[in-house]
Formats: sequence, structure tokens, C-alpha cells
Amino acid sequence: MLTYLILTTRALMMATIVLGTIIGYTKLKGEKYQRNIVYVETIIGFVISFVIAYFRNATSLIDSAILNGWIYAISLISFVLFLILSIKPLKECNRVLETLQWLFLGAISITVIAYATPDVWGYPYHVLLKEKTIISTDFLLSMIGIVLGLVLMIVGFMATQKILISSDEKIYEVVLRLELLVNAIVRLSGFFSVLLQKKIVKSNHTMFTYTVFVKNHGDLFIYFSLIIIIVVSAIMWVRSFTQKEPYRNPAEHRKILAKWLKIRRWGGASLVVAILAICTMTVFEKMNETDATLSPIEDATAVDDENVYVSFDLVSDGHLHRFAYETENGVTIRFIVIKKPNSSSYGIGLDACDVCGETGYYEKDGQVVCNLCDVVMNISTIGFKGGCNPIVIPYQIENGQIIVPIDGLLEYESEFK
Repeated sequence: MLTYLILTTRALMMATIVLGTIIGYTKLKGEKYQRNIVYVETIIGFVISFVIAYFRNATSLIDSAILNGWIYAISLISFVLFLILSIKPLKECNRVLETLQWLFLGAISITVIAYATPDVWGYPYHVLLKEKTIISTDFLLSMIGIVLGLVLMIVGFMATQKILISSDEKIYEVVLRLELLVNAIVRLSGFFSVLLQKKIVKSNHTMFTYTVFVKNHGDLFIYFSLIIIIVVSAIMWVRSFTQKEPYRNPAEHRKILAKWLKIRRWGGASLVVAILAICTMTVFEKMNETDATLSPIEDATAVDDENVYVSFDLVSDGHLHRFAYETENGVTIRFIVIKKPNSSSYGIGLDACDVCGETGYYEKDGQVVCNLCDVVMNISTIGFKGGCNPIVIPYQIENGQIIVPIDGLLEYESEFK
């Protein structure tokens, strides 16, 4: 249960804050048609996320890196254009430009949802790979973890909206831009990673360093997003006790007191969500750590300037074997090989996946298990795209050897710390 509570919280927390900020800002500032633009785009985002989840987990038709690259690019372009079009003199000079501002804000909503939620929709599928049936205690506990995470996110989404709507307009303007900026910083890292992986740009030390830093400190950006909301909640909490709004009669006074009491409650809710989210990603995750350790990296048969060679003799026992190549930047890129049961073929891929990153896989009771989410791999599908399967890498079989091109490994250098 804790595993999927942690995974759901980490996957959705930043998206929840950003989306709550966008929707709240839309309610506060947008005219009816402008609000409808953002709401419709938000719904489109959820539809797209379900489609992505299906194709990512049930087929091998999606290249997750390329898909994410488009999401990152659209998000970054929309962010920049929103900032430009939201400049007051510009947006007030033309109705079309004002409408475009809201279109791009809604586009950010689409990208936030399309990136963050497909993994969560796929978690039940991952659990079923392990349990094979929904009639099991483990499946039920996993679903409870996912539901608790979703409930926490829903409360966080509502609290973010309410507390920001009740704040000053100038405060909200600043908060919106800060939250969108944090989101853009993270998306830029992902975009650089795709450019480097797919060799769309030549190897670039600055891009690589930036990508690795953001990836290795991902939780810090989530915490920063939370801190922004906590600060606003604290400001509104203090104001609720010091406010002196004028009133003409006791009825108006009661209405004012009720309004500020509601603000205090939503401020308290946002604080509780922030504390629970931080605890989930720190204390609960520490409690949930397993004793499973990755097996040692084995020596390949040979390595030259172009390829890593692995002899069948090293991997023909049906067990999981881990190999690696160390890059010029000192990054160790791991890949795994396992002979498929009742077959002469091999499952080959990175010791990492698009869902859980480079946490790796281990063997337990003849099964290959993800070290982060405990999902059991179908060994027969290792080497194919989709779900929590290892990232596919190019290779050849010749003269009793598996030949892995070094260029194919270097595409994923930024995946490994």
C-alpha cells in the first residue's frame, strides 16, 4: 500500500499544485468564455492521458521518450507565450491576443496532465502483472494506496484553488508565475534529456549537467512548489485573525467571520496536504524501503570503441545478469540480459524504465522485479516497449554473442546518475 501511495504522491504532487493554481487563476480572472477555454483544454488533457496510459501499457506502439519530448516542448512554448501575452499593455490592445493568453494557459494544463497522470492510470495494470487477479489482498492494498494518493491530491487541488482565490490579486499573479516557472524548469530538463538521448543535438556538457542536476533533485522542486502555497496559506491565516472589514449590521459581520473561517480551514487543509506529501516522500518512503539489492555488475566478454560483447556462455542459465559501460563523463550505464524461459531468445534492455527511472531490477524466486514499485516483469516481454519494462536498446546476435552498440547506450546517459 505504501509503495503506491508514495508513487502516486510523487507523480502527481507538482501537477496538482500547478493545475490548482491555473484553475483558481482562471476562476478569479477569466471571463466566461475564457474559463471555458481552460476547462475544455483541461478535460482534453485527461482524455489524452487515458489514451497515453492505454497505449503505453497495452501496446508497444509508443516511444515514451519522443512522446514526452513533444509534451515538454509544448509546455515550454506555451509557458513562454503565456508570459509574453500576459503583459498588460499587450493583452489589453487586442481581443485575439487576450484569448490566445488563455489558450496557452490551457495548453499548459494539457501538458501537466498528459505527463503526470498516465503513470498513475497504469499502476493497476502493473499490479495485475504481479497478482494476476483482482481478488487478492496485495491488489486491494495497492489500490487503497493509489486511492489514498488520489484523495490527497484532490484535497490539495481544492485547497490550492481556494486559498489563492482568497488572496490578493497581485499575490496570485506572482504565485502563478512562480509555479509555472518551477514546472518549466523541470520540463526543460526533460526536454534536454530527450534531445541528448535521441541525438537530436550533439553531446553538450551544460545540457547534460543541467539535466542530471534537476533529475537528481526532483523532490526539491516539488517541495519548492509546496512551500509557495504554504507561505500564501500562512499569510492568509494571519490575515484571518487581524482583518477589520467594515460591516453595517450583525448579519454582515457574521458573513465576514464565516468567510475568514472558511479561509482558515482551507489554509489548514493546504498545510496538512503539504505535511502529508513531504512525509510520504521522506519518512514513509524510508519505512517502505526493502532489503532487495541489485546484483553486482558482471564483466562483459569484451568492450571496444564501438560495442559491448556478451557471450551466451555468461547468460544462458536463465538468471538475470547485469552489465555496464562507463562513459567519458564517469556515468555507469547499466543494462540487463536474461534468457527467456522455454526459448532460445534473450530479454535485453536498460537497467531502467520510463516509469521508475534507473532504480533497476532484481531477481526473486525466478522472477524479475522492479526495485522501485515491486512490479514483476513478464520475462517474455522484456525487450519490448511499454509499462514498467526495461527501456529497449539496440543489439545484435552474432557468433554466439550479444553485441550492444555503445552509441545505443550513450543515448540514455542522462538516465543514470
